[in-house]
Amino acid sequence: MLNFTKMHGLGNDYVYIDCTKNEEIGDIPSLAQFVSNRHFGIGSDGLILICKSDVADFKMRMFNYDGSEAEMCGNGIRCVGKFVYEKGLTAKTEVTIETLAGIKVLQLNVEDGKVKTVKVDMGEPILEAKHIPVISDKSLVNDLKINVDGKEFIFTCVSMGNPHAVTLVKNVKEFDIQKYGPAIETDRHFPSRTNVEFAEILDEDNIRMRVWERGAGETLACGTGACATAVACSLNGYTKRKVNLELLGGILNIEWNENNHVYMTGPATTVFEGVIDEKEAFKQ
Repeated sequence: MLNFTKMHGLGNDYVYIDCTKNEEIGDIPSLAQFVSNRHFGIGSDGLILICKSDVADFKMRMFNYDGSEAEMCGNGIRCVGKFVYEKGLTAKTEVTIETLAGIKVLQLNVEDGKVKTVKVDMGEPILEAKHIPVISDKSLVNDLKINVDGKEFIFTCVSMGNPHAVTLVKNVKEFDIQKYGPAIETDRHFPSRTNVEFAEILDEDNIRMRVWERGAGETLACGTGACATAVACSLNGYTKRKVNLELLGGILNIEWNENNHVYMTGPATTVFEGVIDEKEAFKQ
């Protein structure tokens, strides 16, 4: 039997399992698919395991809805910070988390023993094409043209430890993300597939965004996607380096600091807890 906690950051929800005492879980990709299923499982955008680390306070492993393992999740890592503090796994309010995208530093804003918001040092954005990765004859990719069903998009590509392609649209609320998201995610320019951000500039301080996440489809929020969008919009001169990102699930505050690090601040919420019967889960 596995104890789990359902949490979300601005509606980007995951099932969290504490593996700090026992990391033997079996078929993790299948478990991720089971817990993510909103009809036959718990219902989430994926699965996050909290593990011991030799190089940081904790290690986070993140699995998408389709069972694939991803490098990082900005909304997910904020919830990891809340989890480890409120479960008594640490008394620190500055916590380091090992991820496949490197070690991230979290500042926990604690009120009355509860973590209300988390500020994450997301590290430096990666802008070099081969390291994102994106296939291009340019090193800085801020004018990649992709045509889908006769509609041309112009992308700026950024990695925040995972690949992102950011494009501007006029009315993001009415945009047909279900039509264009899957085609761009799997476009030939992206050898590792990509997360896709559709952004609308409201003014130099505010951006409205929707995201098509690699391996998960549209989600209510994406922390790394918000960071990549802020970097892309600032890089192209549309916004300041500190902006508010309005996502379907709420607002994230993103700052591309002069030290070249990107800082993300937002809430983390616990929904409920329960127990998974592994034998039943792996039958699905």
